[in-house]
Amino acid sequence: MRFGYTLMTEQSGPRELVGYAADAERAGFDFEVSSDHFSPWLTEQGHAPYAWSMLGAVSQVTERVELMTYITCPTIRYHPAVVAQKAATMGVLSNGRFTLGLGSGENLNEHTVGHGWPAVDTRQAMLVEALEIIRALHAGDLVTYRGEHFDVDSSRIWDLPDEPVRLALAVAGDKGVQRFAPLADDLIAVEPDPDLVSSWNAVEGAPRIGDGARAIGQIPICWDPDEDAARERAHAQFRWFAGGWKVNADLPTTAGFAGATQFVRPEDVAENIPCGPDLDKIVESVSAFKDAGFTDVALVQVGDEQQQRFLDEAAEPLLAKLRDRLG
Repeated sequence: MRFGYTLMTEQSGPRELVGYAADAERAGFDFEVSSDHFSPWLTEQGHAPYAWSMLGAVSQVTERVELMTYITCPTIRYHPAVVAQKAATMGVLSNGRFTLGLGSGENLNEHTVGHGWPAVDTRQAMLVEALEIIRALHAGDLVTYRGEHFDVDSSRIWDLPDEPVRLALAVAGDKGVQRFAPLADDLIAVEPDPDLVSSWNAVEGAPRIGDGARAIGQIPICWDPDEDAARERAHAQFRWFAGGWKVNADLPTTAGFAGATQFVRPEDVAENIPCGPDLDKIVESVSAFKDAGFTDVALVQVGDEQQQRFLDEAAEPLLAKLRDRLG
């Protein structure tokens, strides 16, 4: 199993994130993923730099770690042709270390451009067209595309990496797996659901997880020498996580997330996020992804406050424990 570090754009500024990326590579993480948000989930988080500028800088201060968006929505805020160009440039800058993580997005970020928030079936149909466009442009040919949702007119990407950028797809449920598994290189999911992995592997034409394809999970943790401080910070900055995907995808503002989570208690958050200095408790939480058949998992250290200390003091011994038990 491979272990990643999350560049959480909602909780840190761009200069800080670039520094954390370099330190996370030195600490021994295998890969780094970045969120791609226009807004934080909660006002308390306080940040939302442009992920693609930050990732370009990260590509130049790192040499070994793989880089990835987790995740980009290529349908409303961005036209898929522009996403294809950005991803290709990242592939070149990183010397082939970049994976484009894609999904159908959240209202929180996509409502910004004023085009409305479609129903889930429409969002997924838009994502299929976006994938077709990105694949075609990454082949290096002149592309003209006419779809129900997107058009591309006589366009080519002129700077491409030596190998095509991998496409990882965030999916949930049998319908999503059936629809998207044949179109992707890797699976993304934030819940350690073994049925998701087995369903993916059963789809005809899908790349098989464990045999070239990856299942890439993500888990929040809140390391801190003071467990009470960790619980309070996790509650302040990550209580939105308790809403689940259906809520998180549809709420449009930080005020909406604050209202939806006003009755979530610190102890409720701590039931789902390992908090405090106990590294074994973190390993136990991560093990659920290993048991579910995931090949990769990215850790989210909650909050900017103890981010540098986590990287300086906890990351290396935590990675040693993770690799000893789950690697």
